[in-house]
Amino acid sequence: MDVLAFRVGVPETAEDEATGALWELGTAGVEVLRAPEGRALLLAYFEARPGLGAALDAALLPLGARVEATQVPEVDWVARFRETFRGFAVGRFRVAPAWDVPQRLRRGERIIRIDPGRAFGTGTHETTRLCLREVEDAFETRSTPRRVLDVGTGTGILAVAAALLGAPCVVGVENDPEALSSARRHADLNGITLHLVQGDGGAALRAASFDLVLANITAPLLRAHAQELASLVAPSGRLVLAGLLAEEAGAVAAAYSALGDPLERRDGDWSALRFEVL
Repeated sequence: MDVLAFRVGVPETAEDEATGALWELGTAGVEVLRAPEGRALLLAYFEARPGLGAALDAALLPLGARVEATQVPEVDWVARFRETFRGFAVGRFRVAPAWDVPQRLRRGERIIRIDPGRAFGTGTHETTRLCLREVEDAFETRSTPRRVLDVGTGTGILAVAAALLGAPCVVGVENDPEALSSARRHADLNGITLHLVQGDGGAALRAASFDLVLANITAPLLRAHAQELASLVAPSGRLVLAGLLAEEAGAVAAAYSALGDPLERRDGDWSALRFEVL
């Protein structure tokens, strides 16, 4: 696989939006480099494909970005990442690698054990943190969801969280085989069972089957799959949508208007929307 690297310089105020655009375009990873005051400098990696440069320009130039192709550094990124990665708390969860599991836990705290570096998704991004808080809330404020679906499960962190809180059936859907392999690894690390399915969205699943549906993907995908995702939630269930910037929340909510008004939760420039299905 040929990998290309691009240096993206943007105004500091546009860093989050530029990062989100890079993920939507399929980056394999983004590194934040040192930059002059008032600027942000990102190093993004992509699998080579036709039209990539034009797509980057179209998405990033309107943000005041400067995009330059650069050499891919010869670095063992997994080893470098592991050197610096440490566990962190999100609500009553602690996301931790094997080398940083604390000896003592806070009262009620639960460990999500992860293997960083296998695939994107270690829980550090705002959208994952938002969803972890929504998972926690779903188990605290109502009867325990018995059937949970995580659409675009990635490395499976949200699915693992739901299983650790007691959901007897947790299904994760993901179209990336590498991410599915990582999700299986995380299920084993945490001693729980996940039902993992390779697929695109939830079209193949039975309607109205899940008490809690999580979809931490991107705003365009959330809009495109609105009818499909909404149909999967059982009566009195919840639908949580994430992966969207706060400025995109209105357009995404409008696509799900049949479910009523959502509760919006924010973390920095990112939002999550929660719908209560009657």
